[in-house]
Amino acid sequence: MNKPTIGVQMMMLRNKIEELGIKETFKKVKEIGFSTVELSQVPMTPENVEAIRESLDELGMRVCATSGALKAMAPGMKMENLRDDFDKIVADTKALGCKYIRIGMISFDCLGSKEKIVEYTKELNEMGRRLKEQGLELYYHNHHVEFAKYDGKYIMDIMAEESDPEYLGFELDVHWLQRGGVNPLEWIKKLEGRTKILHIKDYRIAQTLDLSGGMQEIMRSLAEMVQFAEIGEGSLDMKAIIDLATETGVEHIFIEQDDTYGKDPFESLEISARNLRKLGFGDRF
Repeated sequence: MNKPTIGVQMMMLRNKIEELGIKETFKKVKEIGFSTVELSQVPMTPENVEAIRESLDELGMRVCATSGALKAMAPGMKMENLRDDFDKIVADTKALGCKYIRIGMISFDCLGSKEKIVEYTKELNEMGRRLKEQGLELYYHNHHVEFAKYDGKYIMDIMAEESDPEYLGFELDVHWLQRGGVNPLEWIKKLEGRTKILHIKDYRIAQTLDLSGGMQEIMRSLAEMVQFAEIGEGSLDMKAIIDLATETGVEHIFIEQDDTYGKDPFESLEISARNLRKLGFGDRF
């Protein structure tokens, strides 16, 4: 049984890349102990792609997945996407030596309509077919919104049913599964064979409450007490999650902490790395 690697989703270090540059940011990731990364929210200019490739070669690291939206996230929004920039995204992914492209989130204009969700999924499926012809694989990353229901079915169920496992896989995010009100372990098992990539971040309830405003502000503060947390600093059973990921054929696991709440993200990564080592997963880095 192959053990999945554990690496870093570079979205959480996007500000560090702006501050330090690509090479120094990747160097620090390597110093913390990680050797694999997933790319998102890093501008894929020719200069950046080349800098990433050179840094990875020099440091003995590798990119395991790149990112690309299916289409603009909202009408009129300017962003690189597979509809309009298919050849470039494919070329960048191949230049970095990886085979996975992941979709970060469903386009906002699909939410609220089962028909649009089905239409979006069918287009994802067709895009996955085109990518397979290029030797690449397409994966969809969940948030919590996919656990709204239509006719008694979660959006995630609809997407799984309306797509072909040969052309579309799922990059499950355990924090967002928990926030969506479902059991992460059950969904890892449910989508066994379609989940080769997994996102981990812990799920924490903060212990501070803003009482300075009126009742409306207090209720808002209560709602915001759900936080992203370093691995081992929240309530998710990370050992069980990683063990099940291993059993079900996951190949790559990435730490993606969306917000570190003022803490330096390198410090957060160091905390996650330390706790993962305590759990016995240091050999996965």
